[in-house]
Amino acid sequence: MSISSKKKSSTPAVHFIGIGGIGMSGLARYFLAHGWRVSGSDAQRGIMTQELIKDGVRLKIGHKKANIPVGTELVIYNRAILVTNPELVKALASKAMVTIPYSQALGRITEEYQTIAITGSHGKSTTTALAGLALMCAGLDPTILVGTKLVDLHGKNIRIGHGPYLVLEADDFHAAFLDYSPAIAIVTNIDREHMDFYKTFANAKRAFLKFLSRTRQGGTLILNRDDAPLHSLKPKIMQLAKKRGLKVIWFSLSDNVMEARKIRKIIPIAGVHNISNALAVLKLGATLKISEKKILAAIASYKGAWRRMELKGKLKGTSIPVYDDYAHHPTEIRATLAAFKEKFPHSPLICVFQPHQAKRLELLFKDFTEAFDMADIVFILPLYKVLGRDEKYPHDSEALVKALMKRSPEKPIHYLLRPAKIRGAIEAIIHDTPPKNWLTRPPVVVMMGAGDISELTGKLLK
Repeated sequence: MSISSKKKSSTPAVHFIGIGGIGMSGLARYFLAHGWRVSGSDAQRGIMTQELIKDGVRLKIGHKKANIPVGTELVIYNRAILVTNPELVKALASKAMVTIPYSQALGRITEEYQTIAITGSHGKSTTTALAGLALMCAGLDPTILVGTKLVDLHGKNIRIGHGPYLVLEADDFHAAFLDYSPAIAIVTNIDREHMDFYKTFANAKRAFLKFLSRTRQGGTLILNRDDAPLHSLKPKIMQLAKKRGLKVIWFSLSDNVMEARKIRKIIPIAGVHNISNALAVLKLGATLKISEKKILAAIASYKGAWRRMELKGKLKGTSIPVYDDYAHHPTEIRATLAAFKEKFPHSPLICVFQPHQAKRLELLFKDFTEAFDMADIVFILPLYKVLGRDEKYPHDSEALVKALMKRSPEKPIHYLLRPAKIRGAIEAIIHDTPPKNWLTRPPVVVMMGAGDISELTGKLLK
């Protein structure tokens, strides 16, 4: 199935089950741009579904067999969709429709480009954004698919280019990246993420190694030497590289000191982890023979991404900035809070966190209890349960609050059972217990998590 070059006398039609996800929505826009009639469904309304309707997608809320239009040739589904979903049941039973998961559809697209696939447990969205921007600045006119919305892409998660390159955020969720065919593979790190699927960290590392084996003969691997789990795979990676004729490039903040210093001077986003991400892009530029000057100019021009340390406004009636961030894993929480402390070294940091997925909280509970040390005040919201993936576990938001209070008894830590009361809760603690320096250094509020916490942010601003 060639998507971009498909030619028919009639307009082909594709239907997406679970279209509201960030990856699925980007793929839907790709099909739209290549002349397909696009329809889709999702369990609930959200920012992405409203944007897709404006883009021209025929979209239904709720899942029914009738949602699939007559004449649909291709059905693409999110792997989180249950096998009992009525639309999926209908599509799989039909001989007139090709039915494949999102990753397989995207995998076929990767075969049509010189694909630069960027993955990692953390940092892949920012690295993909910077890489795409670098190729744009170099005049290579790339197609870009990224797992967030970018200011540089006019608030979209996709750019349709006419050059030979596809810059792709390669998702490790359900090992989706094993369906992709990259010419260049970049890995930022490997962590204990998506353990509900991988079960063990060893399985996760094996999946990343298998992803690297998907790199085309004679391709290039760009890998983070500073990440211990990734670097532990070096012997196997070198064996793989020899077998497939791959070039292996390791980058490191300690080994590439001069380059890291250049990045630190110009990068507009805080955090050591983002200097590392940008260093990977510098190595990519060298691989593609793009001048360092152009790569650094691209990094310096980066305008930011949706829910990545995104400034949303000021707390109503105050000068207190309110940020929104997607961090939901302990490693991401620590790195993001450290970045905020770097950006606002003298301001008290108020972190409002919504745990995402019961299994993640259960498996990484101890790590979560250690993740908020950089925050001065912490609000924990009720657990966001993922439809079709969550069960009841002993550890929930209240258990996390108790553990945090035990670890830091002097720190204000609160469980907010009714999230809609968030503004009043923040205003109360600011009013009742203002540190001495708040008059000159106002606190910073960070709304953090991968669930629906971003929808609460508006309550702070309006």
